Amino acid sequence: TIMIIGTLITVSSNSWLGAWMGLEINLLSFIPLLSDNNNSMSTEASLKYFLTQALASTVLLFSSILLMLKNNMNTEINESFTSMIIMSALLLKSGAAPFHFWFPNMMEGLTWINSLILMTWQKIAPLMLISYLNMKNLLLITVILSVIVGAMGGLNQTSLRKLMAYSSINHLGWMLSSIMISESIWLIYFLFYSFLSFILTFMFNIFKLFHMNQLFSWFMNSKILKFSMFMNFLSLGGLPPFLGFLPKWLVIQQLTMCNQYFLLTVMMMSTLITLFFYLRICYSAFMLNYYENNWMMKMNMNSTNMNL
Repeated sequence: TIMIIGTLITVSSNSWLGAWMGLEINLLSFIPLLSDNNNSMSTEASLKYFLTQALASTVLLFSSILLMLKNNMNTEINESFTSMIIMSALLLKSGAAPFHFWFPNMMEGLTWINSLILMTWQKIAPLMLISYLNMKNLLLITVILSVIVGAMGGLNQTSLRKLMAYSSINHLGWMLSSIMISESIWLIYFLFYSFLSFILTFMFNIFKLFHMNQLFSWFMNSKILKFSMFMNFLSLGGLPPFLGFLPKWLVIQQLTMCNQYFLLTVMMMSTLITLFFYLRICYSAFMLNYYENNWMMKMNMNSTNMNL
């Protein structure tokens, strides 16, 4: 409840100091959720989270004090420089590239429920504050870096949590690009992304899946479960007939109207890379690991027993 209140304070505050206070409440309420006495990985993750978020909060507070000095005391401070510092602090809070290094490592030590909160709810406040700033050049660089890092980082992953983390960084790039053009579109994109992430993490949590090899061996008996799981995987990647393509389509449409062709090309190419590793997983699961393959093995076993 306190975590939700913290986010609401940030979103509804009319000063940077109020926004900072909301972010602090949010941070201090999320850490007890992370720490689990039975798991040393989660304690390490909560410490990593605290250190990075505290650093970002300090920078945010420092830059808001600078802005206050400029407004109240007419001090000579470059406003674009201060906005850039605030933007960097908020990007660090949300885990966008090039400030993303804490994010995948931290996800590795969390439960699926905490991962879901980190990927969705914890991004609302920083993204909302980013949308107030008019820093298109810095956002442009961050979007390009985020989509490339998200695509490249997920290529050689066997851990599902790290895969979801890099996917989240890639989607964050799309969200930041939609912030540049329209506030309503980024909210639509965020809602779709949260919905798809919720379904996937919910399924991973029920079946206690954390690594790739578990995905292949688990759903051998139930075709419907396997199908629904990988449909959501492809939807998260943004494959056209599925739901996840719709928000991407809206962003693509708006970016073409704003003549951002270079940015759009980079984003679409990186999404093709993420789709490649999603399709690779789905292909392996559907074609190579299914129950009907096992009867061949049994027949071979029986024939060798007869020969003996």
